[in-house]
Amino acid sequence: MKSLPGSAVMIIHGPELFDGGEAAWLMHMLSPERVIVAGVMARTAAEESGLPVEFNARPPSRVIGTLEGLVYLVTRGKTAKTGELFGNIVASRLMNKGLVHIECTGKMVYCWDGGNKELAGSLSRLTGYPELSLQSTQDRHENYRKIQGCIPGEPVFVNGIIIGLATSDTVVLTSKGGRIVPRSGLEPKTHGLEKLALCHPVDLATAWCKSGPVRSASPLISGRAPGAGRVLVIDHCGHEIYARMPDDCCGVLAIGDDTTGVCGHILAHRGIPVMGIVDGDRDVIVPPAFAPGSVVAEVLGERDDDVGREIAKKVPEIQVIWDEWVNEILEYLGRRVHVVVDLRTKT
Repeated sequence: MKSLPGSAVMIIHGPELFDGGEAAWLMHMLSPERVIVAGVMARTAAEESGLPVEFNARPPSRVIGTLEGLVYLVTRGKTAKTGELFGNIVASRLMNKGLVHIECTGKMVYCWDGGNKELAGSLSRLTGYPELSLQSTQDRHENYRKIQGCIPGEPVFVNGIIIGLATSDTVVLTSKGGRIVPRSGLEPKTHGLEKLALCHPVDLATAWCKSGPVRSASPLISGRAPGAGRVLVIDHCGHEIYARMPDDCCGVLAIGDDTTGVCGHILAHRGIPVMGIVDGDRDVIVPPAFAPGSVVAEVLGERDDDVGREIAKKVPEIQVIWDEWVNEILEYLGRRVHVVVDLRTKT
């Protein structure tokens, strides 16, 4: 086929495709019937772009596994190799269903595990990217996981929680008694591992694992959202924000440095403010940005976990006026905190 049938579905993973313009270019060149964005930060970048796409919070393999007909994945890895590695992981999780994968950093079209060769050939002709057939090799072990393509010094995530900093290009994790145990390539972050242990038992074979910043571009910052509504509490799980956000959300209480940074970044273009409770233990995983009305309070001599959960108990189920609620909380905390970001309207 010289052009793609109108029934093709494009699955996009990663914000860089929107920030770098490849998503718009590919949508123009390939004219897919549907474009589905998988991933939290990709959704943020997609919303900012204004392109006509759908959103799905599940991993790409689960999205692809539910679709029939012509489907292809689009990624833009940190490097050409990490883009290929990601395709390898997705293909392996499809259990020999086959995968057609456009990787924009390496400018390649991969046909994994006997995927649709005709589709791969058409994508190659339309994009000008060479086509290559590969077999997936990802090991699937319940208690063992390799995270490849790391850059030493960058943060390593498991299910959205930073568990340490990479010390080599490959991080190896094992699982013991439901807890994650670093085996090699990682300078552990004890607090992060403790947080992860408090979550549901982690299946290393299917866990979301990645390294590096979750987005490098700065977000758009729009005007202020309505000042009255419900307050959403996000406790060290910033990747859950879209799934849990109520329609009448007027602001978010974010517990933890990285959670505050991620929530502020995600909500900036929606104009939804954040009240962050932090203790200065932040890794730079997104460019900092906050909507008007946001406040970040650094605790003094206490842990952000403890103070944040204390404040979470003061979040009512009913609607509040955001500015009034924030002022009440700051008055309650008093000298226990130091305000490091204050975007409240001065009167």
